Amino acid sequence: MYNRILIANRGEIALRVIRACKEMGIESVAVFSEADRHSAHVRLADQAYCIGPPKSGESYLRIEQIISAAEVSGAEAIHPGYGFLAENSHFNEVCRSSGFDFIGPTPEAMQQLGDKNSARRVAIQANVPVVPGSDGLLLDENHAVETARGIGYPVLIKATAGGGGKGMRVAQSEQELRVALQQAQTEAQAAFGNGGVYLEKFIDRPRHVEVQIVADHHGNACHLYERDCSVQRRHQKLIEESPSPLLSDKTRSAICDAAVRLVQGANYQNAGTVEFIVDSDDNFYFIEVNARIQVEHPVTEMVTGIDLIQTQIRVANGEKLPFRQQDVRLSGAAIECRINAEDPAKSFQPCPGHIKHMFVPGGLGVRFDSHAHAGYTVPPFYDSMIGKLIVYKPSREEAIATMIRALNELQIEGIASTAAFQVKVLQHPTFIAGKVDTKWVERELLSASS
Repeated sequence: MYNRILIANRGEIALRVIRACKEMGIESVAVFSEADRHSAHVRLADQAYCIGPPKSGESYLRIEQIISAAEVSGAEAIHPGYGFLAENSHFNEVCRSSGFDFIGPTPEAMQQLGDKNSARRVAIQANVPVVPGSDGLLLDENHAVETARGIGYPVLIKATAGGGGKGMRVAQSEQELRVALQQAQTEAQAAFGNGGVYLEKFIDRPRHVEVQIVADHHGNACHLYERDCSVQRRHQKLIEESPSPLLSDKTRSAICDAAVRLVQGANYQNAGTVEFIVDSDDNFYFIEVNARIQVEHPVTEMVTGIDLIQTQIRVANGEKLPFRQQDVRLSGAAIECRINAEDPAKSFQPCPGHIKHMFVPGGLGVRFDSHAHAGYTVPPFYDSMIGKLIVYKPSREEAIATMIRALNELQIEGIASTAAFQVKVLQHPTFIAGKVDTKWVERELLSASS
């Protein structure tokens, strides 16, 4: 087993990896920007190295600085967390060529599945359902128009690189398509350095269901069941849960098996997530693969009892998966709420600043993954998430009740947070019935309050 691992990230995910390392008897190495000098992950790591100024482009995205820290610290492996360089195949290659194990998939698998267009081809070859769409990237406007006629309107323009809704547009007609195509290409080029886009049939009011997978270097691949991430705002997840409240046992089995087939077809190793949309008739369609650990991985950990970070580390070290598919059991219900430093009353405007007081909820089945604390200053340079509140109970009804209690118990003074808004979501009859789709928050909650 490794003696020392460097975590190429910050915040709660860096802290999560450090905790896993400590439990495994592995030394941890933190990297930090000048803005994070006093962060919890820096204090709790065995070693810590400053890699640059506050802006991520000058610190957490500086590959050469991270490799230098790994060399100086004597680390043997690098865990990328999520975000920043986690799905950067070039960083993956540099880590390996510099003599460090990368705790994630191979660069080849990451590149193949990180590009949505090539991932779609892998899915088709693995007999995994995909949304009807273009055969490859769009060549020009005429190609887009011709393809859309064959698919039928409305259509969805999607960037082949990146995510988060960037480079994505819905077109209801040919006229809208011509305008939206250029907008999507321009936005994708600016965001990802890749203006390539393709078309898909637009599925109205879909649910977002993703399957957690993990695979080793010995040909073993397992799913750890699904998470429902349909509570979103502008393509950003707010609440995640497992199991999905509306999937039948038959659909659950089919979607999980499809995820395993897809990653096996790409010769994928380590942890990853296969994302699907599910329509009102329970038909599911592959949309993309996240070739890394997900923000919402604790939900899966709670319902399966499997530590995903420790499993990642063991797989990267060459070990076989410590379980087989038949050993993975789905038990109870888990819900996660992302606690963001944002003000819902001001269109979710980021709210960085000094936390004067913070009280964290507890009790049976309550978990709070966070790097924030009283006296901590939330910097304006990074993602606004300051923590993840997770609950686990024998039933979904009990999990909802416990989460509402825990959110009301959470106290954060000095900055605004999304906790009160999430209580509103959890108490809504549509959420309680499990009938939320990816546009529900904007359509029903935000439009009603505006």
